[in-house]
Amino acid sequence: MNHRAILLCADDYALHPLVDEAVLRLAEAARLSATSCMTTAPGWRAAAPQLQTLRPRLQVGLHFNLTECHGGAHAARPLGQVLAAAYTRRLGAAQLRDAWRAQLDAFEDAMGAAPDYIDGHQHVHQLPGVRQALLAELQARYTGRAMPWVRSTVPAGGLWRDPKAAVIALLGGWSCTRLLARAGVAMNRGFGGVYGFDAPDAAAYGARMQTWLAQVGEGSLLMCHPAAAEVPDDAIGRQRPVECAYLMSDAFARDLARQGCRVLVKQ
Repeated sequence: MNHRAILLCADDYALHPLVDEAVLRLAEAARLSATSCMTTAPGWRAAAPQLQTLRPRLQVGLHFNLTECHGGAHAARPLGQVLAAAYTRRLGAAQLRDAWRAQLDAFEDAMGAAPDYIDGHQHVHQLPGVRQALLAELQARYTGRAMPWVRSTVPAGGLWRDPKAAVIALLGGWSCTRLLARAGVAMNRGFGGVYGFDAPDAAAYGARMQTWLAQVGEGSLLMCHPAAAEVPDDAIGRQRPVECAYLMSDAFARDLARQGCRVLVKQ
């Protein structure tokens, strides 16, 4: 049986040591395709070397951040304010280019190479103004050499019927995907993993995973947010270990096989 190869990406690497621990455990177990790194986090420089030995088996990307303040170490605003500023064209183009440049510089300085791909914390990379600044920086920085691919949040299969997934796509997913496609930027083909971070246990999260796996196609991307234990002072801190427990379990392996999928891991 030919299984569909999907990308499973753990977001928020460097946000907290418990997130990093889960990502490394899952990557060693070949349960992850990729992890997205918050280079604005105070722990980024210390956490980055742990990823070096996992590349290229694990794709490592930039998790562009405008909304996570990291205790004051990074200038940020709540997501609602960023959304309002983006849709009223109050996010300055020069400021956004500076933010893209600084976060990409921090990634490349710590990793010694460009990111394999780019996405956004709370999907801010796809917002009006932000997506244009992203494309401009990609073209300025990577023309003539390997360019990172970019996360598309256009839902896979029938997942657009989920209200939260539809809202994410409408808030820039479709527009960003069209913009980047016209420019020839590579992207994943379909997106999943969206829910209310409200699964009470691993079995409940697994039920959601089976729904996503039934809809994704070859080259689709599922996001996840694992941690080895509850992350304090984090909006989804209690959900993170639930996700980790399921993704490390035999149940996840069985669900992948049942739905005809496999996690793509580079050789």
